[in-house]
Amino acid sequence: MYQARNRLLLTALLLLHTSTGFAERVDRDKPLHLSADQVLMDDARQISTFTGNVQLTQGTMLIRGDKIVVMQDKDGFKRGTAYGNTASFRQKREGLDEYVEGYGERIEYDTRAETVDFYVQARVKRNLDEVRGEHITYSAKTEIFQVSGSGAGSGNAPPRRVHAVLQPKPKEGVTKQPVPDALPIKSSGTLSPAE
Repeated sequence: MYQARNRLLLTALLLLHTSTGFAERVDRDKPLHLSADQVLMDDARQISTFTGNVQLTQGTMLIRGDKIVVMQDKDGFKRGTAYGNTASFRQKREGLDEYVEGYGERIEYDTRAETVDFYVQARVKRNLDEVRGEHITYSAKTEIFQVSGSGAGSGNAPPRRVHAVLQPKPKEGVTKQPVPDALPIKSSGTLSPAE
């Protein structure tokens, strides 16, 4: 049983090991590490399901969730979906000593398109800038965020709105100081609905 489990985990790691655009470019050649309580692999359909406190890392990229489902297409590209009370994503920005962090109840990443989508009470932070909405798309290629609130509100409730905190660029030679009214980011807990 122990050997079968080790073979299954090794197969899962080999299945998932491809380049990804979310981590620094140098991270592409680094090994992919997955840890979970359980894994179910369907080789015929090229789908692997990891459950129970799942952590996926490759170089500086880190994705955490209660469950992560990874599908591989015929060209070897992966689409993964992380689920959790609050699933999280973190990656080092290319060539900078900064990270992009994101949270949502569902996070979808696509290695072909080099995009990450955050759903349901989504928030993404880059340095001191932060955006919140019901759906956020982040392109690792272009570093562009697209944020939307929910559709029409339920019943007579108004639609949810998008919120953003964007810091001014620092002047040359001036060190950035945190702004006291910036929204704090925490890696766990529930978000209150956007106003």
